[in-house]
Amino acid sequence: MYVMMISSELAPVAKVGGLADVVFGLSRELEIRGNSVEIILPKYDRLWYDQIWGLCESYHNLIVPWGEGTIPCTVWFGFVHGRKVFFIEPHSEERFFERGTFYGEWDDATRFAFFCKAAMEFLLRSGKRPDVIHCHDWQTGLVPVLLYEMYQHPDMPHQRVCYTIHNFRHQGMTNDYVLWATGLGRVDYFTHQERLQDNFNQGALNMMKGGIVYSNFVSTVSPHHAWEVRFTDQSFGFGHTLHIHQEKFGGILNGIDYDVWNPEVDPLIAAHFDAETLEAKAGNAAALRHRLLLEEADKPIVAYVGRLDQQKGVHLVRHALFHALAHGAQFVLLGSSPEPDISDQFHQLRAFLADNPDCHLELGFSEQLAHLIYAGSDMVIVPSMYEPCGLTQMIGMRYGTIPIVRSVGGLADTVFDWDYSDRPADERNGFVFEHADFAAIEFALNRAIGLYRQSPNIWKTLQRQAMAYDYSWNKPGEHYLRIYEMIRRK
Repeated sequence: MYVMMISSELAPVAKVGGLADVVFGLSRELEIRGNSVEIILPKYDRLWYDQIWGLCESYHNLIVPWGEGTIPCTVWFGFVHGRKVFFIEPHSEERFFERGTFYGEWDDATRFAFFCKAAMEFLLRSGKRPDVIHCHDWQTGLVPVLLYEMYQHPDMPHQRVCYTIHNFRHQGMTNDYVLWATGLGRVDYFTHQERLQDNFNQGALNMMKGGIVYSNFVSTVSPHHAWEVRFTDQSFGFGHTLHIHQEKFGGILNGIDYDVWNPEVDPLIAAHFDAETLEAKAGNAAALRHRLLLEEADKPIVAYVGRLDQQKGVHLVRHALFHALAHGAQFVLLGSSPEPDISDQFHQLRAFLADNPDCHLELGFSEQLAHLIYAGSDMVIVPSMYEPCGLTQMIGMRYGTIPIVRSVGGLADTVFDWDYSDRPADERNGFVFEHADFAAIEFALNRAIGLYRQSPNIWKTLQRQAMAYDYSWNKPGEHYLRIYEMIRRK
Protein backbone atom coordinates (compact mmCIF):
# COMPACT_ATOMS: atom_id res chain seq x y z
CA MET A 1 0.00 0.00 0.00
CA TYR A 2 1.18 3.52 -0.78
CA VAL A 3 0.59 5.96 2.11
CA MET A 4 1.31 9.69 2.08
CA MET A 5 1.58 11.36 5.50
CA ILE A 6 0.92 15.10 5.53
CA SER A 7 1.96 16.73 8.77
CA SER A 8 3.26 19.93 10.34
CA GLU A 9 5.76 18.00 12.49
CA LEU A 10 8.16 15.08 12.18
CA ALA A 11 10.71 13.90 14.73
CA PRO A 12 13.48 14.78 14.97
CA VAL A 13 13.65 17.52 12.30
CA ALA A 14 10.55 19.51 13.29
CA LYS A 15 9.33 18.63 16.75
CA VAL A 16 7.10 20.56 19.13
CA GLY A 17 5.30 17.67 20.83
CA GLY A 18 4.13 14.10 20.55
CA LEU A 19 2.70 14.60 17.06
CA ALA A 20 6.24 14.56 15.65
CA ASP A 21 7.04 11.24 17.32
CA VAL A 22 3.78 9.67 16.17
CA VAL A 23 4.28 10.57 12.51
CA PHE A 24 7.82 9.18 12.57
CA GLY A 25 6.97 6.04 14.55
CA LEU A 26 3.85 5.12 12.60
CA SER A 27 5.57 5.73 9.26
CA ARG A 28 8.43 3.50 10.27
CA GLU A 29 6.09 0.73 11.43
CA LEU A 30 4.11 0.85 8.18
CA GLU A 31 7.33 0.57 6.18
CA ILE A 32 8.52 -2.37 8.26
CA ARG A 33 5.27 -4.07 7.29
CA GLY A 34 6.07 -3.68 3.61
CA ASN A 35 4.17 -0.52 2.73
CA SER A 36 5.50 2.47 0.81
CA VAL A 37 5.33 5.59 2.99
CA GLU A 38 6.25 9.18 2.14
CA ILE A 39 5.82 12.33 4.21
CA ILE A 40 5.10 15.94 3.22
CA LEU A 41 6.31 18.64 5.61
CA PRO A 42 6.75 22.44 5.42
CA LYS A 43 10.37 23.46 4.89
CA TYR A 44 10.72 25.51 8.05
CA ASP A 45 13.80 27.67 8.41
CA ARG A 46 14.43 26.05 11.79
CA LEU A 47 14.54 22.42 10.67
CA TRP A 48 17.28 20.31 12.21
CA TYR A 49 19.10 19.97 8.91
CA ASP A 50 21.81 17.75 10.39
CA GLN A 51 19.09 15.08 10.74
CA ILE A 52 18.29 15.12 7.00
CA TRP A 53 20.35 12.99 4.63
CA GLY A 54 20.68 13.61 0.89
CA LEU A 55 18.62 16.80 0.79
CA CYS A 56 18.08 17.82 -2.82
CA GLU A 57 15.57 19.54 -5.07
CA SER A 58 12.80 17.17 -6.12
CA TYR A 59 10.36 19.51 -7.91
CA HIS A 60 11.94 22.76 -9.00
CA ASN A 61 9.06 25.06 -9.83
CA LEU A 62 5.76 24.07 -8.27
CA ILE A 63 3.29 26.84 -9.08
CA VAL A 64 0.56 26.98 -6.43
CA PRO A 65 -2.59 28.99 -7.18
CA TRP A 66 -3.21 31.37 -4.29
CA GLY A 67 -5.79 34.14 -4.22
CA GLU A 68 -5.67 36.13 -7.45
CA GLY A 69 -2.19 34.95 -8.30
CA THR A 70 0.27 32.14 -7.70
CA ILE A 71 3.14 31.35 -5.35
CA PRO A 72 6.10 29.38 -6.71
CA CYS A 73 7.51 26.66 -4.49
CA THR A 74 10.52 24.40 -4.46
CA VAL A 75 9.93 20.89 -3.20
CA TRP A 76 12.95 19.27 -1.58
CA PHE A 77 13.50 15.60 -0.80
CA GLY A 78 15.59 14.00 1.91
CA PHE A 79 15.80 11.01 4.25
CA VAL A 80 15.07 11.52 7.94
CA HIS A 81 16.46 8.44 9.67
CA GLY A 82 15.18 6.33 6.79
CA ARG A 83 11.86 8.14 6.31
CA LYS A 84 11.26 9.59 2.84
CA VAL A 85 10.30 13.23 3.26
CA PHE A 86 9.27 16.00 0.85
CA PHE A 87 9.74 19.55 2.16
CA ILE A 88 7.64 22.33 0.59
CA GLU A 89 9.38 25.70 0.42
CA PRO A 90 7.19 28.62 -0.78
CA HIS A 91 8.82 31.71 -2.26
CA SER A 92 6.63 34.64 -1.30
CA GLU A 93 6.65 37.92 0.54
CA GLU A 94 4.69 36.29 3.37
CA ARG A 95 7.63 33.99 4.17
CA PHE A 96 5.15 31.46 5.54
CA PHE A 97 7.71 29.10 7.05
CA GLU A 98 10.63 31.47 7.57
CA ARG A 99 9.56 32.82 10.94
CA GLY A 100 12.04 31.14 13.26
CA THR A 101 9.20 29.18 14.82
CA PHE A 102 6.74 26.41 14.03
CA TYR A 103 3.55 27.82 15.53
CA GLY A 104 2.29 30.88 17.35
CA GLU A 105 2.14 33.36 14.47
CA TRP A 106 -0.86 35.65 13.97
CA ASP A 107 -1.53 34.11 10.55
CA ASP A 108 -1.06 30.42 11.44
CA ALA A 109 -4.39 29.48 9.81
CA THR A 110 -3.33 31.11 6.54
CA ARG A 111 0.16 29.60 6.67
CA PHE A 112 -1.16 26.06 7.03
CA ALA A 113 -4.04 26.57 4.61
CA PHE A 114 -1.33 27.35 2.07
CA PHE A 115 0.57 24.24 3.12
CA CYS A 116 -2.56 22.12 2.48
CA LYS A 117 -3.04 23.71 -0.95
CA ALA A 118 0.63 23.27 -1.86
CA ALA A 119 0.63 19.64 -0.73
CA MET A 120 -2.35 18.87 -2.97
CA GLU A 121 -0.79 20.68 -5.91
CA PHE A 122 2.40 18.69 -5.40
CA LEU A 123 0.48 15.40 -5.48
CA LEU A 124 -1.39 16.54 -8.59
CA ARG A 125 1.60 17.87 -10.57
CA SER A 126 4.08 15.17 -9.58
CA GLY A 127 1.70 12.37 -10.50
CA LYS A 128 1.77 10.89 -7.00
CA ARG A 129 -1.41 8.95 -6.27
CA PRO A 130 -1.22 7.41 -2.80
CA ASP A 131 -3.84 4.87 -1.81
CA VAL A 132 -4.28 6.69 1.50
CA ILE A 133 -3.47 10.25 2.52
CA HIS A 134 -2.98 10.36 6.30
CA CYS A 135 -3.35 13.88 7.73
CA HIS A 136 -2.68 15.10 11.26
CA ASP A 137 -4.31 17.79 13.42
CA TRP A 138 -5.88 21.10 12.40
CA GLN A 139 -2.87 22.19 10.32
CA THR A 140 -3.84 19.66 7.63
CA GLY A 141 -7.61 19.81 8.08
CA LEU A 142 -8.15 21.41 4.68
CA VAL A 143 -6.47 18.56 2.78
CA PRO A 144 -9.57 16.32 2.62
CA VAL A 145 -11.73 19.36 1.87
CA LEU A 146 -9.52 20.26 -1.08
CA LEU A 147 -9.34 16.65 -2.25
CA TYR A 148 -13.07 16.07 -2.39
CA GLU A 149 -14.14 19.56 -3.46
CA MET A 150 -11.40 20.39 -6.00
CA TYR A 151 -8.97 17.59 -6.85
CA GLN A 152 -10.97 14.39 -6.88
CA HIS A 153 -12.45 14.68 -10.37
CA PRO A 154 -10.97 13.84 -12.73
CA ASP A 155 -7.45 13.58 -11.30
CA MET A 156 -7.71 11.79 -7.92
CA PRO A 157 -10.83 9.64 -7.91
CA HIS A 158 -9.42 6.77 -5.84
CA GLN A 159 -7.55 8.54 -3.04
CA ARG A 160 -8.87 8.18 0.51
CA VAL A 161 -8.12 10.17 3.68
CA CYS A 162 -7.47 9.12 7.26
CA TYR A 163 -7.40 12.11 9.62
CA THR A 164 -5.87 11.84 13.09
CA ILE A 165 -6.60 14.40 15.79
CA HIS A 166 -3.89 14.52 18.44
CA ASN A 167 -5.27 17.49 20.39
CA PHE A 168 -8.80 18.83 20.11
CA ARG A 169 -7.95 22.05 21.90
CA HIS A 170 -6.25 23.66 18.90
CA GLN A 171 -8.65 23.73 15.95
CA GLY A 172 -7.51 26.23 13.32
CA MET A 173 -10.16 28.92 13.61
CA THR A 174 -10.16 31.30 10.67
CA ASN A 175 -12.38 33.32 8.32
CA ASP A 176 -13.52 33.01 4.73
CA TYR A 177 -10.23 34.44 3.44
CA VAL A 178 -8.86 30.91 3.22
CA LEU A 179 -11.76 29.92 0.94
CA TRP A 180 -10.85 32.69 -1.48
CA ALA A 181 -7.10 32.11 -1.21
CA THR A 182 -7.23 28.33 -1.73
CA GLY A 183 -9.74 28.60 -4.58
CA LEU A 184 -12.47 26.74 -2.72
CA GLY A 185 -14.71 29.83 -2.93
CA ARG A 186 -18.44 29.36 -2.37
CA VAL A 187 -18.59 31.07 1.00
CA ASP A 188 -22.26 30.28 1.63
CA TYR A 189 -21.67 26.62 0.82
CA PHE A 190 -18.69 26.11 3.13
CA THR A 191 -19.91 28.29 6.00
CA HIS A 192 -22.75 25.83 6.54
CA GLN A 193 -22.99 24.05 9.89
CA GLU A 194 -22.63 20.67 8.15
CA ARG A 195 -19.31 21.68 6.57
CA LEU A 196 -16.72 24.14 7.93
CA GLN A 197 -18.73 26.52 10.09
CA ASP A 198 -17.53 26.55 13.69
CA ASN A 199 -20.07 25.02 16.04
CA PHE A 200 -20.15 28.05 18.35
CA ASN A 201 -19.07 30.98 16.19
CA GLN A 202 -21.21 31.22 13.08
CA GLY A 203 -18.88 33.78 11.55
CA ALA A 204 -15.81 31.55 11.78
CA LEU A 205 -14.51 28.61 9.80
CA ASN A 206 -12.94 25.67 11.62
CA MET A 207 -10.21 23.80 9.78
CA MET A 208 -10.32 20.80 12.10
CA LYS A 209 -14.05 20.49 11.51
CA GLY A 210 -13.34 20.37 7.79
CA GLY A 211 -11.02 17.46 8.40
CA ILE A 212 -13.64 15.60 10.42
CA VAL A 213 -16.47 16.18 7.94
CA TYR A 214 -14.57 15.35 4.76
CA SER A 215 -12.24 12.53 5.80
CA ASN A 216 -13.09 8.88 5.23
CA PHE A 217 -12.01 7.97 8.75
CA VAL A 218 -11.19 10.09 11.78
CA SER A 219 -9.08 8.78 14.64
CA THR A 220 -7.81 10.11 17.89
CA VAL A 221 -4.92 8.75 19.84
CA SER A 222 -6.48 6.43 22.43
CA PRO A 223 -9.78 4.57 22.85
CA HIS A 224 -10.62 6.25 26.16
CA HIS A 225 -10.00 9.71 24.71
CA ALA A 226 -12.30 8.81 21.81
CA TRP A 227 -15.02 8.23 24.41
CA GLU A 228 -14.12 11.43 26.30
CA VAL A 229 -14.38 13.67 23.27
CA ARG A 230 -17.78 12.30 22.39
CA PHE A 231 -19.35 12.43 25.84
CA THR A 232 -17.47 15.07 27.87
CA ASP A 233 -16.22 18.62 27.32
CA GLN A 234 -12.80 17.39 26.18
CA SER A 235 -13.80 17.73 22.53
CA PHE A 236 -13.77 21.52 23.00
CA GLY A 237 -17.05 21.88 21.15
CA PHE A 238 -16.94 18.95 18.71
CA GLY A 239 -19.31 16.61 20.55
CA HIS A 240 -22.20 17.11 18.12
CA THR A 241 -19.99 16.86 15.04
CA LEU A 242 -18.44 13.62 16.30
CA HIS A 243 -21.90 12.24 17.06
CA ILE A 244 -22.97 12.91 13.47
CA HIS A 245 -19.83 11.19 12.15
CA GLN A 246 -19.57 8.49 14.82
CA GLU A 247 -19.56 5.64 12.31
CA LYS A 248 -16.20 6.76 10.95
CA PHE A 249 -14.59 7.76 14.27
CA GLY A 250 -12.49 5.75 16.69
CA GLY A 251 -9.48 5.77 18.99
CA ILE A 252 -6.16 4.04 18.34
CA LEU A 253 -3.51 4.13 21.04
CA ASN A 254 -0.19 5.63 20.01
CA GLY A 255 3.00 3.65 20.38
CA ILE A 256 6.58 4.48 21.29
CA ASP A 257 9.73 3.62 19.37
CA TYR A 258 11.29 0.64 21.12
CA ASP A 259 14.54 1.17 19.24
CA VAL A 260 14.89 4.59 20.88
CA TRP A 261 13.43 3.67 24.27
CA ASN A 262 15.16 0.43 25.17
CA PRO A 263 17.06 0.04 28.47
CA GLU A 264 18.92 -2.98 27.10
CA VAL A 265 20.84 -0.94 24.48
CA ASP A 266 20.08 2.76 25.17
CA PRO A 267 23.36 4.66 24.54
CA LEU A 268 22.20 7.61 26.66
CA ILE A 269 21.99 5.78 30.00
CA ALA A 270 24.71 4.71 32.42
CA ALA A 271 23.86 1.03 32.85
CA HIS A 272 21.90 -1.33 30.64
CA PHE A 273 19.31 -3.67 32.12
CA ASP A 274 16.16 -5.66 31.42
CA ALA A 275 13.36 -7.20 33.48
CA GLU A 276 15.65 -10.02 34.64
CA THR A 277 18.55 -7.74 35.62
CA LEU A 278 16.69 -4.98 37.45
CA GLU A 279 19.47 -4.64 39.99
CA ALA A 280 21.52 -2.90 37.27
CA LYS A 281 18.95 -0.09 37.20
CA ALA A 282 20.61 1.20 40.38
CA GLY A 283 23.59 2.26 38.29
CA ASN A 284 21.39 4.75 36.51
CA ALA A 285 20.02 6.09 39.78
CA ALA A 286 23.59 6.67 40.96
CA ALA A 287 24.50 8.40 37.69
CA LEU A 288 21.37 10.58 37.87
CA ARG A 289 22.15 11.64 41.44
CA HIS A 290 25.74 12.40 40.48
CA ARG A 291 24.74 14.47 37.46
CA LEU A 292 22.07 16.48 39.30
CA LEU A 293 24.06 16.79 42.58
CA LEU A 294 21.46 14.93 44.60
CA GLU A 295 22.39 13.36 47.91
CA GLU A 296 23.43 9.71 47.82
CA ALA A 297 20.60 8.20 49.86
CA ASP A 298 18.37 5.16 50.10
CA LYS A 299 15.32 7.06 48.90
CA PRO A 300 12.99 6.54 45.93
CA ILE A 301 13.36 9.04 43.08
CA VAL A 302 10.08 10.51 41.83
CA ALA A 303 10.25 12.21 38.42
CA TYR A 304 8.27 14.49 36.16
CA VAL A 305 9.22 14.84 32.49
CA GLY A 306 7.18 17.03 30.16
CA ARG A 307 5.66 20.41 29.44
CA LEU A 308 4.64 22.62 32.32
CA ASP A 309 1.19 23.92 31.42
CA GLN A 310 -2.39 23.73 32.60
CA GLN A 311 -3.12 20.60 30.56
CA LYS A 312 -0.38 18.72 32.41
CA GLY A 313 -1.77 19.57 35.85
CA VAL A 314 1.05 21.84 37.02
CA HIS A 315 -0.65 22.51 40.36
CA LEU A 316 -0.51 18.76 41.03
CA VAL A 317 3.10 18.53 39.85
CA ARG A 318 4.09 21.25 42.31
CA HIS A 319 2.15 19.64 45.14
CA ALA A 320 3.58 16.20 44.38
CA LEU A 321 7.08 17.65 44.57
CA PHE A 322 6.64 18.92 48.12
CA HIS A 323 4.65 15.86 49.20
CA ALA A 324 7.37 13.52 47.93
CA LEU A 325 10.10 15.49 49.71
CA ALA A 326 8.09 15.50 52.95
CA HIS A 327 7.69 11.73 52.78
CA GLY A 328 11.32 10.77 52.34
CA ALA A 329 11.63 10.72 48.55
CA GLN A 330 13.75 12.66 46.11
CA PHE A 331 12.22 14.60 43.22
CA VAL A 332 13.54 15.35 39.74
CA LEU A 333 11.82 17.55 37.16
CA LEU A 334 12.68 18.10 33.50
CA GLY A 335 10.49 20.46 31.53
CA SER A 336 9.69 23.99 30.47
CA SER A 337 6.58 26.09 30.09
CA PRO A 338 5.30 28.05 27.10
CA GLU A 339 3.20 30.12 29.53
CA PRO A 340 5.16 33.03 31.11
CA ASP A 341 3.32 32.92 34.46
CA ILE A 342 3.96 29.21 34.93
CA SER A 343 7.55 29.57 33.76
CA ASP A 344 8.13 32.32 36.33
CA GLN A 345 6.59 30.17 39.09
CA PHE A 346 8.91 27.26 38.40
CA HIS A 347 11.98 29.47 38.12
CA GLN A 348 11.12 30.87 41.55
CA LEU A 349 10.55 27.33 42.81
CA ARG A 350 13.94 26.24 41.49
CA ALA A 351 15.62 29.14 43.29
CA PHE A 352 13.75 28.31 46.51
CA LEU A 353 14.86 24.66 46.36
CA ALA A 354 18.37 25.30 45.07
CA ASP A 355 20.04 24.08 48.27
CA ASN A 356 17.79 21.08 48.80
CA PRO A 357 19.91 17.92 48.37
CA ASP A 358 16.87 15.83 47.46
CA CYS A 359 15.48 17.92 44.62
CA HIS A 360 16.52 19.16 41.19
CA LEU A 361 14.49 21.16 38.68
CA GLU A 362 15.89 21.30 35.13
CA LEU A 363 13.86 23.97 33.32
CA GLY A 364 14.47 23.18 29.69
CA PHE A 365 14.79 20.01 27.70
CA SER A 366 17.64 17.58 27.17
CA GLU A 367 17.11 14.32 25.29
CA GLN A 368 20.06 12.72 27.03
CA LEU A 369 18.89 13.77 30.49
CA ALA A 370 15.36 12.57 29.72
CA HIS A 371 16.68 9.06 29.02
CA LEU A 372 18.73 9.05 32.21
CA ILE A 373 15.77 10.24 34.28
CA TYR A 374 13.54 7.47 32.93
CA ALA A 375 16.26 4.90 33.58
CA GLY A 376 17.30 6.15 37.01
CA SER A 377 14.00 7.10 38.62
CA ASP A 378 11.68 4.77 40.51
CA MET A 379 8.39 6.52 39.77
CA VAL A 380 7.14 9.03 37.20
CA ILE A 381 4.06 11.20 37.72
CA VAL A 382 1.59 12.16 34.96
CA PRO A 383 -1.20 14.14 36.70
CA SER A 384 -2.78 15.56 33.54
CA MET A 385 -6.08 17.43 33.38
CA TYR A 386 -6.59 15.74 30.02
CA GLU A 387 -4.21 13.51 28.08
CA PRO A 388 -5.25 12.28 24.62
CA CYS A 389 -2.61 9.53 24.75
CA GLY A 390 0.51 10.28 26.73
CA LEU A 391 3.94 8.83 26.05
CA THR A 392 5.59 9.46 29.42
CA GLN A 393 3.83 6.60 31.19
CA MET A 394 4.69 4.15 28.38
CA ILE A 395 8.36 5.17 28.37
CA GLY A 396 8.49 4.93 32.16
CA MET A 397 7.18 1.37 32.10
CA ARG A 398 9.71 0.41 29.46
CA TYR A 399 12.44 1.38 31.98
CA GLY A 400 10.80 -0.19 35.03
CA THR A 401 9.87 3.26 36.32
CA ILE A 402 6.39 2.99 37.77
CA PRO A 403 3.81 5.51 36.50
CA ILE A 404 1.53 7.41 38.87
CA VAL A 405 -1.21 8.84 36.66
CA ARG A 406 -4.58 10.49 36.63
CA SER A 407 -7.25 8.31 34.99
CA VAL A 408 -7.86 10.28 31.79
CA GLY A 409 -7.42 9.58 28.08
CA GLY A 410 -4.61 7.27 27.12
CA LEU A 411 -3.43 7.13 30.72
CA ALA A 412 -6.58 5.17 31.57
CA ASP A 413 -5.92 2.83 28.63
CA THR A 414 -2.34 2.01 29.62
CA VAL A 415 -1.95 2.14 33.42
CA PHE A 416 -3.80 -0.26 35.74
CA ASP A 417 -3.74 0.37 39.46
CA TRP A 418 -1.77 -2.00 41.67
CA ASP A 419 -4.37 -1.98 44.42
CA TYR A 420 -7.74 -1.27 42.82
CA SER A 421 -7.75 -2.30 39.16
CA ASP A 422 -10.32 -4.85 38.05
CA ARG A 423 -7.56 -6.49 36.00
CA PRO A 424 -5.87 -9.69 37.26
CA ALA A 425 -3.11 -9.00 39.77
CA ASP A 426 -0.39 -10.05 37.33
CA GLU A 427 -1.53 -7.41 34.78
CA ARG A 428 -1.32 -4.38 37.06
CA ASN A 429 1.44 -1.92 36.30
CA GLY A 430 1.16 1.36 38.22
CA PHE A 431 -0.87 3.68 40.43
CA VAL A 432 -3.95 5.60 39.32
CA PHE A 433 -6.01 8.40 40.84
CA GLU A 434 -9.28 9.91 39.65
CA HIS A 435 -9.73 13.44 40.92
CA ALA A 436 -7.58 16.46 40.11
CA ASP A 437 -7.03 17.44 43.73
CA PHE A 438 -4.21 17.24 46.24
CA ALA A 439 -5.72 14.44 48.30
CA ALA A 440 -5.98 12.17 45.26
CA ILE A 441 -2.36 12.46 44.14
CA GLU A 442 -1.18 12.24 47.76
CA PHE A 443 -3.02 8.93 48.18
CA ALA A 444 -1.45 7.51 45.02
CA LEU A 445 2.04 8.72 45.97
CA ASN A 446 1.70 7.32 49.47
CA ARG A 447 0.72 3.91 48.14
CA ALA A 448 3.64 3.88 45.70
CA ILE A 449 6.25 5.04 48.20
CA GLY A 450 4.86 2.67 50.81
CA LEU A 451 5.11 -0.35 48.53
CA TYR A 452 8.63 0.64 47.46
CA ARG A 453 9.78 0.86 51.08
CA GLN A 454 7.87 -1.92 52.77
CA SER A 455 7.89 -4.63 50.09
CA PRO A 456 10.96 -4.36 47.81
CA ASN A 457 10.42 -7.81 46.32
CA ILE A 458 6.81 -7.02 45.46
CA TRP A 459 7.99 -3.70 44.00
CA LYS A 460 10.28 -5.63 41.65
CA THR A 461 7.32 -7.77 40.63
CA LEU A 462 5.42 -4.60 39.77
CA GLN A 463 8.39 -3.33 37.76
CA ARG A 464 8.58 -6.56 35.77
CA GLN A 465 4.85 -6.48 35.05
CA ALA A 466 5.14 -2.90 33.81
CA MET A 467 8.09 -3.79 31.59
CA ALA A 468 6.18 -6.76 30.13
CA TYR A 469 3.61 -4.53 28.42
CA ASP A 470 4.05 -4.00 24.68
CA TYR A 471 3.40 -0.36 23.85
CA SER A 472 5.45 -0.38 20.67
CA TRP A 473 4.02 0.62 17.27
CA ASN A 474 3.30 -3.01 16.44
CA LYS A 475 -0.40 -3.07 17.41
CA PRO A 476 -1.22 0.53 16.38
CA GLY A 477 0.38 -0.11 12.98
CA GLU A 478 -1.85 -3.15 12.51
CA HIS A 479 -4.94 -1.15 13.50
CA TYR A 480 -4.17 1.65 11.05
CA LEU A 481 -3.59 -0.79 8.20
CA ARG A 482 -7.04 -2.28 8.85
CA ILE A 483 -8.54 1.19 8.69
CA TYR A 484 -6.69 1.96 5.46
CA GLU A 485 -8.01 -1.22 3.88
CA MET A 486 -11.54 -0.45 5.04
CA ILE A 487 -11.65 3.07 3.57
CA ARG A 488 -10.02 1.92 0.32
CA ARG A 489 -12.98 -0.38 -0.28
CA LYS A 490 -15.50 2.45 0.04
